[in-house]
Amino acid sequence: MDTLWEPGVRMPAAFIGHGVPQNALLDNRYTRAWRDFGQAVPRPRAILVISAHWYTNATAVTGMPRPRTIHDFYGFGQELYDVSYPAPGLPELADEVADLASPTWVGCDIDSWGIDHGTWSVLMHAFPEASIPVVQLSLNAFQGFDYHLELGRRLGELRDSGVLILGSGNIVHNLGAIDRSRDDDAFVWAHRFDDAARAILESTSPTEVATLDAHPDFGHAVPTPDHYLPLLYAAAIAGEEPMSQLVDGHEGGSVSMAAYTVGMPPPG
Repeated sequence: MDTLWEPGVRMPAAFIGHGVPQNALLDNRYTRAWRDFGQAVPRPRAILVISAHWYTNATAVTGMPRPRTIHDFYGFGQELYDVSYPAPGLPELADEVADLASPTWVGCDIDSWGIDHGTWSVLMHAFPEASIPVVQLSLNAFQGFDYHLELGRRLGELRDSGVLILGSGNIVHNLGAIDRSRDDDAFVWAHRFDDAARAILESTSPTEVATLDAHPDFGHAVPTPDHYLPLLYAAAIAGEEPMSQLVDGHEGGSVSMAAYTVGMPPPG
């Protein structure tokens, strides 16, 4: 990340398959891909993250100057609970988000949320210094796919003001089907759904991933929408520009680690 963002430059955007919380502390091909992504993009003014783990009953954005690190999981080793990602917030970005979303109402959360593990598990690798302001946008559980696509499309304008937008979830996310004997392998239905998503995301119509609710494997791949919705934001931001796969693979047979980017600077 040697290049600073400059006015007139459009920031990239990405969808990251974040997988299990332990990835925050691991060195594997997924976390190395996240690290390489962070080093390749211009240093952003701020990072806006749409994480699967802030799935709630309203659309809101964090507006506190010092968001807390949230350990929104249970049953893991103490090392994970000791993690702190002390990035600052950026209250003025919350106002920018609300303005762009209008007439859709976006609340400002100054005390209930912060930076959850869907965000910090990725940013610890991509931006380990934790010096770039981080703001999170919630996922409104009461709204359908079209709502999230439209909101993502509007928020895409933030790329022109130095904001890096990240969706963090998993294209395939079925915890009930996990088989820990499958290290980097996937069930056939998980492969099929992942492949169908990839074909769309790498086309000139990435937003067509919203139509995959009609795919025969959708029920297995997406038993709940929380980890899928962040993908819709990234696809909407891409618009008609094909996305590029950053990394692929699976955890436990039923969790896709696929990540996609759009607007990346050319290598070198």
